[in-house]
Amino acid sequence: MPEDSRELGVELGDLQDELENQEYPIGHDELLEEHGDETVEMSGNTTTLEELIGPLNEDEYRDYGEVEQAIMNMVGDEAIGRKNYSDRTPPAPGEQRQDEGDPDQDDQAGQESF
Repeated sequence: MPEDSRELGVELGDLQDELENQEYPIGHDELLEEHGDETVEMSGNTTTLEELIGPLNEDEYRDYGEVEQAIMNMVGDEAIGRKNYSDRTPPAPGEQRQDEGDPDQDDQAGQESF
């Protein structure tokens, strides 16, 4: 498995090598026929390439970069790991911060207008 096969919370593993060595251009259906059952890991969760990019129904991919971009465009919150995690200092007295993992996070939560 390539050491650098994790990007933005997505682990392609051996699939990255296979996709990089694939002959391009390749049609969407042909790509999924050849590699659709391969798994993609996202922060402990796994999905198949077909489940991930199948809904795109692209005509073809001209190179590995286009396939990688399709994958990154289709991953959701499952790839980010701990939601709302911050290694910042604790809140100052009177400061309101979103609790880690709060599903109702709002970008404007805890911000006051002056």
